[in-house]
Amino acid sequence: MTIKDLEPKVVWNNFYQITRIPRPSKHEEKIRKYLLDWGKSKGFETFADKTGNVIIRVPATPGFEDRKGVILQGHMDMVPQKNADTVHDFEKDPIETWVDGEWLRAKGTTLGADNGLGVAMGLSVLEDPSVKHGPVEVLVTYDEETGMTGARALEPGILKGDILINLDSETEGELYVGCAGGLDAVASATYEPQPWPEKGYACYELAVKGCQGGHSGMDIILCRANANKVAARVLLPLLRDCGVKLIDLEGGTLRNAIPREAFATLYVPEDGIAKAQAVIDKVAAEVKNEHAVTDPGMEFIFKPYECKDGECCDHGDDCKYVPEADALRFIRAVLACPDGVDRMSDAMPGLVETSNNLAMVRIEKGKFSVITLMRSSVDSGKEFLATKLESVFELAGAKVKFEGGYSGWAPNNASPILHTMKKVYKDLYGKEPLVMAIHAGLECGILGGIYPDWDMVSCGPTLLSPHSPDERANIPSVQKAWDFLKAVLENIPVK
Repeated sequence: MTIKDLEPKVVWNNFYQITRIPRPSKHEEKIRKYLLDWGKSKGFETFADKTGNVIIRVPATPGFEDRKGVILQGHMDMVPQKNADTVHDFEKDPIETWVDGEWLRAKGTTLGADNGLGVAMGLSVLEDPSVKHGPVEVLVTYDEETGMTGARALEPGILKGDILINLDSETEGELYVGCAGGLDAVASATYEPQPWPEKGYACYELAVKGCQGGHSGMDIILCRANANKVAARVLLPLLRDCGVKLIDLEGGTLRNAIPREAFATLYVPEDGIAKAQAVIDKVAAEVKNEHAVTDPGMEFIFKPYECKDGECCDHGDDCKYVPEADALRFIRAVLACPDGVDRMSDAMPGLVETSNNLAMVRIEKGKFSVITLMRSSVDSGKEFLATKLESVFELAGAKVKFEGGYSGWAPNNASPILHTMKKVYKDLYGKEPLVMAIHAGLECGILGGIYPDWDMVSCGPTLLSPHSPDERANIPSVQKAWDFLKAVLENIPVK
């Protein structure tokens, strides 16, 4: 069985077409063109706004002209994550999918169901003549994953609807009415690289691999290992107690993904290799024991470094190391940096209120940098966490810059569309849906600031491990989410 055999065919066919189009964040040109061509080829009013969001508009089906207008909203970009041994160019190659029982997966990469499935459902509403609805607009924003740029740039007045249904939630049977706000932090410092030690040292590489990673909002509550933290935990005793010198460190690839891998290059005293190996083995055993449930596939690799294409062999800049004092203060700052859940919500049990993802660490060629993404449903909590993070890095001699901040989406339990959707779900499936807030950044918070009169709810099929190569979509949940969306549109209140 392949994706083309799945039901509902209209949704899976639209999603399949989307998987064929490269669309990492900041490189949405091809998917934008596809959406514009798709809408125009079907005779729908289709256009891109001044910044690159795509809007497709259709009139009501006969008999539904008096209903409130609905905006179905998703984002066109996807998180480009792959396994280290997977050959894939996210700017050129399509996503290759496979069916694993009740799940659709990708081959060694993110699937892009976040938010390709939501976009596919929106297109399917417009395409399927059996769907009954009032006036509908499909809004597909760009660059959601790296800053919600398209949502921020949306102009007031360009959309005509009264109700926004965001299709970017990831658990079928749950309706989301609130989300966390976010804030990026970038810490940076410089150091003076030292020439390679000519005698008495061997060049080694240290790798932390096989961590589960995942979505830095949805999965942060699972307390999975952060590869940057784990690498720093190994490096500290090596630098402090074993005479090891740090050449470079690279961990994490995306601000909104929990780091799965980290890689360091080291000079190890030739007479201290066994000691270094013993230290690594000890720390590795401790970390594996602590994360035996969350990260059973974690592995530590320590082996002689193999030069590539002349790299390092000329003992030039690639072989310079970080001064001992600088290396220690940088690694200690990484260890001390807040990471994971900072506070749980008192108002909504089980909801993470505030967290930080220590997303990317780079120490190389005279520069130290760390990028983190903070989230909180309480602005003051986010600001306090930012103060703590800033304090850590300033004590380490680094400067901290904050950018990309946005507020959360406050729940409205009196929402009329929420009432309608709860009733429709119970009528369809015989039980109440869960009404939730989410510890992730949905665009509803930003869009609601531009269109304050919108009535908003977020929903969608079940996805697991978005933002990682383990991302997968639950096939039966897509059918349920599709049937639910059709029924909701048929029951939209009159104006």
